[in-house]
Amino acid sequence: MADKDPIVTHVFTADPSAHVFNGKLFIYPSHDRETDIPNNDNGDQYDMNDYHVFSMEEVGGPVTDHGVVLKQEDVPWVSKQLWAPDAATKNGKYYLYFPARDKDGIFRVGVAEGDKPEGPFKPEPEPIQGSFSIDPATFVDDDGQAYLYFGGIWGGQLQCWTTGEFQRDAYSTMEAQDGPALSAKVGKLNDDMKSFASPPQDVLLLDGETGQPIHSSDHDRRFFEAAWLHKYNGKYYFSYSTGDTHYLAYGISDSPLGPFTYGGRILEPVLGWTTHHSIAEFKGKWYLFYHDTSISGKNHLRCVKIREIVYDAEGKIQLAEPQAKLETAA
Repeated sequence: MADKDPIVTHVFTADPSAHVFNGKLFIYPSHDRETDIPNNDNGDQYDMNDYHVFSMEEVGGPVTDHGVVLKQEDVPWVSKQLWAPDAATKNGKYYLYFPARDKDGIFRVGVAEGDKPEGPFKPEPEPIQGSFSIDPATFVDDDGQAYLYFGGIWGGQLQCWTTGEFQRDAYSTMEAQDGPALSAKVGKLNDDMKSFASPPQDVLLLDGETGQPIHSSDHDRRFFEAAWLHKYNGKYYFSYSTGDTHYLAYGISDSPLGPFTYGGRILEPVLGWTTHHSIAEFKGKWYLFYHDTSISGKNHLRCVKIREIVYDAEGKIQLAEPQAKLETAA
């Protein structure tokens, strides 16, 4: 299997979060399913309701599907839409973080605990207090401090929280219309991995030349969704999707809390409307995990792929091989 082939084809997968646990590569994706719901900006067509976990011994080798590890019906507070998850380990336990709509239709972030990286996972009865929006991503630093990043504009409702309270009418504007772009959020996690140790704060993205926050009109560089944090050579890399312009971009900082200075693009647009990814090191190489719609041709039925990435002398990220034209959206 080449690194540009889907890792599995028997189910639709998206939004892959990759981690190395116990010497194996584990991938925690969304599980897309068929739906007759029309496409819209709220993302109602992405009507996922459970999670699978996948693992492999080698990139390009056989992939094990560990089956359904968490279902919507198992989570008391959820009404629908189990979107992009992530996972972490600490103190001998494994944690699955997931966004979903609560009974009022508001996106929150939940957490479920397991004894093994492949699950199953038992969810907490309530979402993480103080959480909102979508796309949780966890990072456990070398000192053991864990962080939770999250946020997504439009259907992800990040624009509804600019006052600190949920504003349902903010759907009419969708995103910041002037001034700095909306930011992803990050909060330190307590040692239990199930609660915030501090209120979530903005993940600031700065222009490298001016030192000012990326402007809301800068659609090629501003944050939209799909936060991810990894560490390379002592630096912290915050990567994300620009959403409606479909780039995967990143910033670099000396702190996991930022601010991050814009560093460039990792991936150009691929087939399909959404772009969502993760980055992980496995057996001495670095890899980008992402999705496209090359199997189905439908925006809500995606497949996970893997590409190797490399770092230049300045720490900038690039693909190990040029991106094929076939992968680029028209």
